[in-house]
Amino acid sequence: MDKFYITTAIPYVNAAPHIGHALEFIQADAIARFHRLLGEETCLLSGGDENALKNVQAAEKAHEDIQTFIDKNAKLFQVLAEKLNVQFDVFQKGSDRLHHFKASQELWRRCAKNGDIYKKSYEGLYCVGCELFYTPDELDEKGECHEHPGKKLDNVSEINYFFRLSKYQDQLIKLISTDELKIIPQFRKNEVLSFLKQPLNDISISRSNERAKNWGVPVPDDPTQRIYVWFDALNIYQSGIGFGWDNKQYEKWWPANVHVIGKGITRFHAVYWPAFLLSAGLKVPKSIFAHGYITVEGQKMSKTLGNVIDPFRLIEKYGVDPLRYYFLREVPSYDDGDFSERRFKEIYNADLANNLGNLVARVARLASKISQPFHPKLKHYNDTYHYSGNSGNSIYQKALEEYRFNDAMFFIWEKITAVNKIIDKDQPWTLEGDNLKKVLDVYIEKILEVAILLQPFLPQTAEKILQQFKGPEIKSESPLFPRLS
Repeated sequence: MDKFYITTAIPYVNAAPHIGHALEFIQADAIARFHRLLGEETCLLSGGDENALKNVQAAEKAHEDIQTFIDKNAKLFQVLAEKLNVQFDVFQKGSDRLHHFKASQELWRRCAKNGDIYKKSYEGLYCVGCELFYTPDELDEKGECHEHPGKKLDNVSEINYFFRLSKYQDQLIKLISTDELKIIPQFRKNEVLSFLKQPLNDISISRSNERAKNWGVPVPDDPTQRIYVWFDALNIYQSGIGFGWDNKQYEKWWPANVHVIGKGITRFHAVYWPAFLLSAGLKVPKSIFAHGYITVEGQKMSKTLGNVIDPFRLIEKYGVDPLRYYFLREVPSYDDGDFSERRFKEIYNADLANNLGNLVARVARLASKISQPFHPKLKHYNDTYHYSGNSGNSIYQKALEEYRFNDAMFFIWEKITAVNKIIDKDQPWTLEGDNLKKVLDVYIEKILEVAILLQPFLPQTAEKILQQFKGPEIKSESPLFPRLS
């Protein structure tokens, strides 16, 4: 059986999750569900980036013990995934001393053995938001980080361990230019290659116990230092599947087929991470999918603006599948997308209530009046309604393989619209007996095909439709999506 290993980015747990996290969880889950539909053994991993300095500072501000604080917030991310119907197979915590600490120290030792780690004094500008040192030419005109404008950088002077990133510049260029490490979309690949044309500086991969507040993974053989967050956090992709503690499981899943990440952390995943792996003599991931951000009514989400949206409130108010639909259909996969409740309601009523919901309701209502049994047989699908990949839906499959969720959804909705038009033309409510049964058989097969294609996107809705229309008796049920006022 083919295997597919996919990861989300590893979110910081210094605060509760927002809708940007919900977007990425839903995207990754749709990819994972698609590969399960293809019959592939699939593993979806996420976790908590728990050793970052920002987590320590947030815990101090909350007057809470750091472990208690991060455990509480990490749990919120897991609960959000559950409420979004996202199926994580692994949620690996960065504070896991049994597995993750052991794995990260093993990665360190391998890179050190290869001569790629050295110690030196350093002074630089540090962005706590990014957990990264910046040079002045990498900042905006105000001397601020592009990802965290308005936040003053810390001037840090200390002795750190450094990684010889510069040593791997040519290998990284070859990996990415040949698509051995494929970056999707293409323009993100071009950005990375443009960055790699400049001389690469070696990077700090540790911080002093004093600055780390004695929190994080200890540097092997040096009790005065902690492993720097990116060297540690990126390794969650390996520690969660056995690296350093279960070699059989690790070799089963690694390398990752795709890392799903936000565009702001592309450099860490496309440059730093493969360089660490090359140094350690390990395989690099096969691909990286970098999605855009969500704005709120045209503005970047910000606590200062007070426009950070709680995804739990949206799920409670509207249900999970409508939210999944909006993120996968309305938000472009490769670019930034906007969220507004006004637009959400428009999309909900037009696409879910009027189009899909109305189709299901009127066909079920007509079928419920028929005494003859229904035994739908779908070509190209097996008895468990798995997509076979040869059903003539190549546009759908290609769109999902390229993570163009909105295009795949558009393909499905074209099918829904086409069936509604056929029904309007046939006027089946004027038919009776065998004539009615004959046209209903056609509609039901088309509805079941739509439900199968919907499984990666709207799993609850897809399951309801499959159960309602699989026969032999079809009943009229309550509306899938009651209209919103």
